[in-house]
Amino acid sequence: MTAPSRLWDISAPVHGATPVFPGDTAYAQAWCATIGPGCPVNVSAITLSPHVGTHADAPLHYDAAGAAIGDVPLDAFIGPCRVIHAIGRGPLITWDHIAHAMPRGGGALPARVLVRTYERMPVDRWDGQLTAFAPATIERLADEGVVLVGIDTASIDPADSKTLESHQVIRRRHLRVLENLVLDDVPEGDYELIALPLKLTTADASPVRAVLRPLG
Repeated sequence: MTAPSRLWDISAPVHGATPVFPGDTAYAQAWCATIGPGCPVNVSAITLSPHVGTHADAPLHYDAAGAAIGDVPLDAFIGPCRVIHAIGRGPLITWDHIAHAMPRGGGALPARVLVRTYERMPVDRWDGQLTAFAPATIERLADEGVVLVGIDTASIDPADSKTLESHQVIRRRHLRVLENLVLDDVPEGDYELIALPLKLTTADASPVRAVLRPLG
């Protein structure tokens, strides 16, 4: 009997204390019905920004004419990926920080790249000094055939950016993005990524339950 493959859950926990971008809508939950006499079920109502926790941005987030997340093809969110460690290299991830994990001898880079910047991802507090991607790094990853980039911080741009230059590279090069990943316990290497967004037909992002599993 074959043992089940290990799964790495790389999703941030979502609850009332989950940190959000300043000014964004935090997670809140209220009970509409509870189990008791005359009621067989618990039913809740939730309010949240679609950027709470681990999430996928839609083009609509950074492009007024962009597609909502429910209209984005799913192909980029599932398939081979490479996890690269660039811990403590802030404020911007440059090519030099990830070059050690690039293919040698003509090999191809997986179409999805996830970068770990934290020793321990702060799931319990907002980090205004988060590490982001240098726009040139996104450009070069796109040149290498990458279709999705992910990071363990709340944004691929600096928290105080008003121009969102890396998001604009994503827009122009038609890449997808995952933010707020939890890569604390994931060794560098290649995996299968599964991080499907919900089919929210008018939303600018979607929470995802992101997992990695061994290839093969």
